Amino acid sequence: MAQSAHGDWQHTVLGELGGAAERASRPAGADPHSESSAHPESSAHPESSARPESSGAAEREAAQPPPAAPTEPVPPQRASAAAPHRAGPPPTPVSVPVVAPQLAGTEGRTRHGDTLARRAGLVLRRLVTAAAKDTAAATETAQAIQQPITTGRQMAVTSIRGGAGKSTVAALLALTFAHYRTDPVLAVEADPALGTLPRRLGATEVRWSCGDLARIVDPSLQITDVTGYLLPFAGGGWLLPGSQGSVGVQLDVDTYRVVMTSLRRYFGTTLVDCETLPAEVARTALTTTQARVLVSPATVEGVAATRTVLDWLGGLHRSMLPTTVVVLNRTSPDMTLDETAAAGHLEAGGARVLALPYDRHLAAGGEVRTGLLGQATREAAARVAATLMDRAMSRGARTGRAPGPGTPGADGR
Repeated sequence: MAQSAHGDWQHTVLGELGGAAERASRPAGADPHSESSAHPESSAHPESSARPESSGAAEREAAQPPPAAPTEPVPPQRASAAAPHRAGPPPTPVSVPVVAPQLAGTEGRTRHGDTLARRAGLVLRRLVTAAAKDTAAATETAQAIQQPITTGRQMAVTSIRGGAGKSTVAALLALTFAHYRTDPVLAVEADPALGTLPRRLGATEVRWSCGDLARIVDPSLQITDVTGYLLPFAGGGWLLPGSQGSVGVQLDVDTYRVVMTSLRRYFGTTLVDCETLPAEVARTALTTTQARVLVSPATVEGVAATRTVLDWLGGLHRSMLPTTVVVLNRTSPDMTLDETAAAGHLEAGGARVLALPYDRHLAAGGEVRTGLLGQATREAAARVAATLMDRAMSRGARTGRAPGPGTPGADGR
């Protein structure tokens, strides 16, 4: 694979992150330069401090000046309590339901993304019209998603405000990549406190989180060992939750770096659902992944705020905007934004703008079921995935391979 123009820069950044793994493996509060930290076995048996002294030791002590005040001998149990302990494996967390049992059955009937009349019209169209153009576009999109890679591609999804639909977009992309690609696909929730990615990907319980895995992951682990701490989702992908849904849970940058650098060698494609900006982990994810998605509500206010983020990204490095995709997400059927004008405003500098149409199935919340997505939604998700993979491989600017917002795309299923 040809090296990207910014490959050296990303290699340097990711290389700096590797030191976090060593810090995470050290016991909390331990001083890496202290003797007890360097030789934990010297303090592993605190009862040795209460043993009777040998006669030679007594003679040497007698030859020294007496202490200013007698010291009370420490009982064995007190010495054991005061001595540092060897760090052991973290406790196994208990599974927690994603949705409280009290809310079970309150979702109501799940609707298809397209109305019955629209589905009938789509079937009729396939029967009476030539589909050669649609088939060619679908094939081109699928080839972009399935293009071979030599090292893991990591992509971040974030937004400037809550409610824009970033977790929905992250779930759609994870499901699309898992459907098309044969290498392992990982979805990471880096929005730990109140993230909805596990729910969107169909998880019913959450057990291990990013923080837990950061204390466990080791270079000797095989992928079969790693997946034992993950949750499977439809299509053959894997999910790593950010937390068990507790308010106030924090995901610090060091933990995020350990997880991302350690798991990269196991998964060909990784999607990261970040906190909204300007959270520190989100900013770190945007600048250390190979490509990124900014989800904007299809409103004038959302476009203006996203333009501000793009200006900030463009000031970090010249490669940032050409590897960025903006998704204009219609969360309501009444949104009237002029997408062409918005794209012209946002694409200055090299970013690509794609639209995600309103979908009744997505708007209802809950698990994303690809079989219930509207036809236009599946096609749009495939276009975003194809464009994002091209950008992650630094090919989007050269080939212009992925079709634009108004071009027919691939059927995700």
